Amino acid sequence: MHEYSIAYDIYLTARRAALENNANQVKRVSVDIGELAMVNPEQVKFLFGIIAEDDPLFTDARLSCRDVETRTRCPCGYEGKERFVCPQCGRLPDIVAGREIVVTNIEIEVGD
Repeated sequence: MHEYSIAYDIYLTARRAALENNANQVKRVSVDIGELAMVNPEQVKFLFGIIAEDDPLFTDARLSCRDVETRTRCPCGYEGKERFVCPQCGRLPDIVAGREIVVTNIEIEVGD
């Protein structure tokens, strides 16, 4: 269940950013999850909520996950979604997007 460690890393990243910016509250954490990351976004959201529920900095914080489609590129010039065989030359294309898990935005509330 690697979703727990992913949710925990997202929590730590958001917490560190919030503290570095003197936040009173974390409102939303946005994450891009590639379809090849082999992660269930719903489980990550659930576990993030469990991890953050006892932290007053995260009261009512939401985790927003965006799915990132797979994109590939081949030396022959092909760019698209085909992962296994380039439709133009038959080679294995390189995956350029779709494996990542990236925190893209953290909305915080800062006091006076």
